[in-house]
Amino acid sequence: MDLDLFWSSLGPLLLGAIQGTIPLALASFALGLLLALLIAVMRISSNKLAGGVARAYISIIRGTPLLVQLFVIFYGLPAIGVKLDPWPSAIIAFSLNVGGYAAEVIRAAILSVPRGQWEAGHMIGMSRNQTLLRIILPQAARVSVPPLSNTFISLVKDSSLASLILVTEMFKVAQQVAAFSQEFMLLYVEAALIYWVICLILSTAQTRVEKRLDRYVAH
Repeated sequence: MDLDLFWSSLGPLLLGAIQGTIPLALASFALGLLLALLIAVMRISSNKLAGGVARAYISIIRGTPLLVQLFVIFYGLPAIGVKLDPWPSAIIAFSLNVGGYAAEVIRAAILSVPRGQWEAGHMIGMSRNQTLLRIILPQAARVSVPPLSNTFISLVKDSSLASLILVTEMFKVAQQVAAFSQEFMLLYVEAALIYWVICLILSTAQTRVEKRLDRYVAH
């Protein structure tokens, strides 16, 4: 093992993580959560059309590989006159993917709140939307933290797929350095270690958040 190469490439890889991987994951997750909330509300809506659209969207997202979704947006859309740069393409693809999976998490969390909470909101004069925003969602948030945290951790790892559409994130940097040095095993293992450390940090943060929220949940 070339330790000099390992240490000299560590800086560029970490920079790729800080400037590429983490911002890409954060932006995609934030947009994906907003989309997931909308889809979840549509799923529990009494409107059959809205519910049908939401179910179809979730089915398509969960039934197709993320890599295919990424390629459809970046390589497929130009065929119908829509050409996007690598970064917007990656953010859109990852956001849509997160939206499909997180929507079911949020829907399940909303349904886990006792029906009496809806009735309580109605009794004090709140509309359905006000009850959802002020009473139901705050309680559902505590339930949804663990699975949503897992979704974010998976997204950090899946962001490496963005290298296939020319996004310069950490794995793309590893590929470039490996191609120049011909030390493919070393660079890919190094990238894997960095992903592992990032996920360990996120897992630790997730555990602490869960413990804080657990204090407000009755047992």
